[in-house]
Amino acid sequence: MGKLKNVKDMAQSIDLEKVKGKSKGFFTEFKDFAMKGNVLDLAIGMIIGSAFTSIVNSLVNDMLMPVISWATGGLDFSEWFVALNGEKYESLAKAQEAGAAIFAYGNFITAVVNFILVALAIFIIFKKILTSHKKEEAQEAAEPTEKECPFCKSTISIGATRCPHCTSELE
Repeated sequence: MGKLKNVKDMAQSIDLEKVKGKSKGFFTEFKDFAMKGNVLDLAIGMIIGSAFTSIVNSLVNDMLMPVISWATGGLDFSEWFVALNGEKYESLAKAQEAGAAIFAYGNFITAVVNFILVALAIFIIFKKILTSHKKEEAQEAAEPTEKECPFCKSTISIGATRCPHCTSELE
């Protein structure tokens, strides 16, 4: 009963309106932060990026790596390793089963090759996308239809000889 009385006394001493005000301020501030354009753009970019990762991984693993494997005669770097205890093992899996300390440099080479292939695939895809996007921008920028009046700074037709807003003569 003594503890319960202390908790009741403590609860009565807390200004609930002040707590509500601070929590509203915190959540309002968090909402404003989370809803800013940059944060939303980042979240959307992360979602699209994670979806795009599976596409690029499929391109590398299912299309590019088989061609490279065929071209190199089935070369598999993942089985390149050195057992640090000096013993020879048939495969990396058997060395791992035996509990040997392993320097698996083949896995590193495979990871580097995969990285280069993924980077190349992304570069090719985005280069194509950006090239077509730049062409669209160039077409839009090549055909201006309006200009700015040098006197009143209003937007006017490109062929105007007199500003309809300030009536200044234009060259």
